[in-house]
Amino acid sequence: MTISLDKKVSDFQAMSTAGEIRLSALKGSIVVLYFYPKDNTPGCTTEGVDFAASHAKFKRAGAVVLGVSRDSMKSHDSFKAKMGFPFELISDPDESLCKHFDVMKMKNMYDKKVRGIERSTFLIDGAGVLRREWRGVKVPNHVADVLAFVQSIA
Repeated sequence: MTISLDKKVSDFQAMSTAGEIRLSALKGSIVVLYFYPKDNTPGCTTEGVDFAASHAKFKRAGAVVLGVSRDSMKSHDSFKAKMGFPFELISDPDESLCKHFDVMKMKNMYDKKVRGIERSTFLIDGAGVLRREWRGVKVPNHVADVLAFVQSIA
């Protein structure tokens, strides 16, 4: 079952850099769930740095930021430590969250078709309802757009 706007997102649990995370445990908080293709790549690093730079503003607005990719926990732990990210990264090696949010797409890389994560961000309100989604995200100004929306509903 995939998600849809203005509908409750079914509970999920996943391993993160802080241990197991459950969506239901975050009830009352706005959840910004951003999916990115791969740790330690230029676009994904820039996106993470942008979220980190605005982290205090997200927190003040009552939002929890979580990054998701298919990378291993070891890779996430290293990436988070290296970049000093103040938010957790979720490892989704079996693609269960990726499938739930329908972010796995065929993409062109160097003229080859590859299956990977389409950079996407989802905003889940404090009641667990999907309020907004950004798909096919371009990194420049994306975090500012997400923050503005979070602040408008906080």
